[in-house]
Amino acid sequence: MNWGTKIVLGMAAFMSFIIGMAIYMFNNYGKDALVEDDYYEKGINYNQEFEAKTNVLNDNAAPVIKITKNQLIIELKDSADYELTLIRPSAKSADTKSKGHTIGESNLILVDLAGMDRGLWQLKLTWRNDGKDYLFTKDLTL
Repeated sequence: MNWGTKIVLGMAAFMSFIIGMAIYMFNNYGKDALVEDDYYEKGINYNQEFEAKTNVLNDNAAPVIKITKNQLIIELKDSADYELTLIRPSAKSADTKSKGHTIGESNLILVDLAGMDRGLWQLKLTWRNDGKDYLFTKDLTL
């Protein structure tokens, strides 16, 4: 083989690599857990989110979180309607959302951990009490 043939084969291999990477990137578009669908809307509403986080600190309303083998137990300070989101950073399809009202006099939120992957999760809890919005976020290892 002469040097001209080697150059042509090298260029063909490099072009095949670039085309393969482009196809791979287009096939994985939208499957990334780090990309939000409503990114710009969240940016516009950031002041409301910041105020809700500040309300948790100012009112000393941070929930008490306990993790048992089968359940995630969240205890709020007062009775409230809530929206709970558990986000799995490594797999967007594993994310879970639930809405409801706290249970009993202890104001508990119970989450069954059966069927959930073990590892890192991001907890996002929003609730409304006495006309104030609250937002609590925390990284958990289940």
